[in-house]
Amino acid sequence: MKAAVLIGIRNFEIQEIPEPKIVNDNDVLIRIKMVGVCGSDIHYYTTGRIGSQIVKYPFIVGHEAAGVVEQVGSKVTRVKPGQKIAIDPAISCGKCDQCLAGRENTCRELVFMGNPKERNGALCEYIVHNENSCYPVSESITFEQAVMSEPLAIAVYAVDGTRNKAGSNIGIFGAGPIGMSVFHVLRTTDAGNIYVTDKIKERLDFAQQLNPAWSGNPADAVMEIKNREAEGLDVVYECSGDPDVFDQAAELLKPGGILSIIGIPEVDRISLPVHEMRRKEITIINVRRQSGSTQKAIDLLEGNRVSIDSMASHHYQLEDTQAAFDLVAGYRDGVMKAMISLD
Repeated sequence: MKAAVLIGIRNFEIQEIPEPKIVNDNDVLIRIKMVGVCGSDIHYYTTGRIGSQIVKYPFIVGHEAAGVVEQVGSKVTRVKPGQKIAIDPAISCGKCDQCLAGRENTCRELVFMGNPKERNGALCEYIVHNENSCYPVSESITFEQAVMSEPLAIAVYAVDGTRNKAGSNIGIFGAGPIGMSVFHVLRTTDAGNIYVTDKIKERLDFAQQLNPAWSGNPADAVMEIKNREAEGLDVVYECSGDPDVFDQAAELLKPGGILSIIGIPEVDRISLPVHEMRRKEITIINVRRQSGSTQKAIDLLEGNRVSIDSMASHHYQLEDTQAAFDLVAGYRDGVMKAMISLD
């Protein structure tokens, strides 16, 4: 089968590799139809690492994926051949203390698709995955939507985790796919004013589709938001991975506010304005992927409660994977989400 294999920094090669086989009773053989390029994929592409997760070449990245079931193991009941599915890239053990506590995203034995030392990603024609991480979707759901259910699930998990009260005033720092997914989820709630910041004008323009109370460059955020929310914000979702915005978040949050960190910084350490956060008793929540939210995201899509079609801004074939990654890495051409098709 064909695969886009990462063989070095900023270097993909299209290779013929062996097709995977079903080994376990709960395995599902999936024909991959579409893969989204995520910011974490870009970290591996441009630097070869995220923190201690270091790529050993050759390696296949890609974890936002959707496809069609080709074959199933003898004990699989969740999906059947021919079914269109969305894919949760994480496989948890279901037995450890974290899984038993409902924290599958911090499973002690978690295996994540497209993560170094764990398993290859989805930029290939076929993968084998655990049935518990395969989610059937209706035929009305496009492959683009099925792919986007993965970042949307992260947003659902993040919003659920802050338990926003009615009328909460909220900041979204970073208007990329995760930030916009959070915005979409918030629009299904009774949130109050929502403020969006980003350094890229095209992304701010994109955010206008959801009618934020204000959107603009981070350099203007403190003055603009303070003029509108004298008491401060209830919640800030940090979706950019930019360490510089933590000072802004601390300044803009009201006492008792919540900072939800979703973005992945490129650096290993960041500094926080600890005294500002201490005096305000700000709660910091770190969001690691998602837990129990994939089906919720699919339900939002199938119920037409969110419309994320326009986020799939660019499309490529597998042979053009390098071009897709270069586009996203350079934030070029107003890209929101690049999709790679394997049809």
